[in-house]
Amino acid sequence: MGKKSRVKTQKSGIGATAAVSPKEMMNLISELLLKCSSTAPSPGKEWEEYVQIRTLVEKIRKKQKGMSVEFEGSREDFFSELMAWAAECGASCDGFEISNFADEGYGLKANRDIKAEELYLWIPRKMLMTVESAKNSVLGPLYGQDRILQAMGNVTLALHLLCERANPSSPWLPYIKTLPGDYDTPLYFEEEEVHHLLATQAIPDVLSQYKNTARQYAYFYKVIHTHPNASKLPLKDAFTFDDYRWAVSSVMTRQNQIPTADGSRVTLALIPLWDMCNHTNGLITTGYNLEDDRCECVALKDYKEGEQIYIFYGTRSNAEFVIHNGFFFEDNAHDRVKIKLGVSKSERLYAMKAEVLARAGIPVSSIFALHCSDPPISAQLLAFLRVFCMTEEELGDYLVGDHAINKIFTLGNTEFPVSWENEIKLWTFLETRAALLLKTYKTTSEEDRSMLEKPDLTLHSRIAIKLRLAEKEILERTASSGRTKRLHFQKQLDEGAPLPLYEESDIALLENADAKLPIILRKLEEEDVRVEDEMSLAEINPEPAGLDSSKTPVLNGECKDLNGTQEDEPGNDAVPKDIGERVKETPAHQDDLSGKRTEDEPEEAGE
Repeated sequence: MGKKSRVKTQKSGIGATAAVSPKEMMNLISELLLKCSSTAPSPGKEWEEYVQIRTLVEKIRKKQKGMSVEFEGSREDFFSELMAWAAECGASCDGFEISNFADEGYGLKANRDIKAEELYLWIPRKMLMTVESAKNSVLGPLYGQDRILQAMGNVTLALHLLCERANPSSPWLPYIKTLPGDYDTPLYFEEEEVHHLLATQAIPDVLSQYKNTARQYAYFYKVIHTHPNASKLPLKDAFTFDDYRWAVSSVMTRQNQIPTADGSRVTLALIPLWDMCNHTNGLITTGYNLEDDRCECVALKDYKEGEQIYIFYGTRSNAEFVIHNGFFFEDNAHDRVKIKLGVSKSERLYAMKAEVLARAGIPVSSIFALHCSDPPISAQLLAFLRVFCMTEEELGDYLVGDHAINKIFTLGNTEFPVSWENEIKLWTFLETRAALLLKTYKTTSEEDRSMLEKPDLTLHSRIAIKLRLAEKEILERTASSGRTKRLHFQKQLDEGAPLPLYEESDIALLENADAKLPIILRKLEEEDVRVEDEMSLAEINPEPAGLDSSKTPVLNGECKDLNGTQEDEPGNDAVPKDIGERVKETPAHQDDLSGKRTEDEPEEAGE
């Protein structure tokens, strides 16, 4: 038990590396920082840049072989120590145990019957690793001087985790020893495994995640070796890329937002023991009880003795699960792909369409979602497409007249088409757009399914291909739905079917409908899964089942679509631009060490 001693180089022999001088290593680090801080590559050159950065990183990793801090033994050797520490700190330890669930890995298993909404797990604040605990640790002096740490709570947590791992007397060692030794996030993918993600909607985030992680590593390597306030950090002799990648992935897959002790704001935290729970579809059942100052979790459903206990991570797409959590969820009820749409400013009817959309609370250009469910579009997207396809006369009906304002409420309701012609146009457009997006992939769905049947496929390749196939299946369903709807409304038109008439009495019904408009449409990343730092955060949702409304809900590893604000985040100009800052795209999904991600301008729907 305990730690292996830290070493600077391996002994000579097979697989050993020659000693590298501090100057040589610093030169490589400087080269990496320069490469990662250069201007964004031109369109089509992103992969080439990724390969160049990866080549530099692999060169550094080779020279750092054998220098990382490790623990003797495996994770499971320390589970009993974790449980004992949790009990000592006042956490609940009855009703469950840590168990191995094959493909899902380790999780919590009920050792007695647990009823739905029963409070079975609570973790006191003293067990949590937070930005606040980092400020009060050996990292504190550097935190007070470094704007990156002050702006990016997830980076602070990652370095806090590394410092405590290297501290033999750290109170969090029972927790840290049970963390995975590596992860299945794309940061751990081989180059050929990442290649499977080309043309998917995930690839920009995957490449950005790697670049920003490499940039941050290079930056903090220099800080740790040159900044006066970093002189006492236990990382100077052992701060490898592998160390940082591990810490980033640990935080990315586990971080959550909780209230500070006074409840005035939120902070980022790692929640020991609770973060052993695996994900399933459902509702958020974890919250923070400020009165008792602890994280509390109620059961998502009835669990029999011996069954695995699950929690719900949030409404994340599989792309977000792969990028930020390192797994593909087969039965994801919230899977989706993004589609960028906008009304062209050069269009003759732009002003009229912009006004109708404004009255409905919908931007003229935005990122929408195509869902795995039927229908594949939301009320907001339906409303946008209806306005986008309106004629001048139809637009006038929604702008002038006694009932124009009230008619806005019908835009997202399937029961009240603008006209049969309008429905035909919008579903034709959606069918065509989905078909065009399918053509951007290098393989077909059938080819992907055949590849997944290969027994020698690596886990990471399998994850990547499953994600690629899932995107295609959503687009295929969208195209099929568009075709079916188009033919249906064409038949209505051909048969002269009467158009359902809007009446004033319908407003009461519409105001209580899910399709109610106007509604402020948020970007997909904010609406579905917030995560602009590849490290996840926790969602602050209204009243999860079984939790008091005064308690703040949290999610395991917040993602792009999780709600909540970031702690003490200064303005963007507070952070050196060559490092990048954490930006709420959301969070959710993005909250990671990856730095700021910029979205392309929304694609003009008319182009």
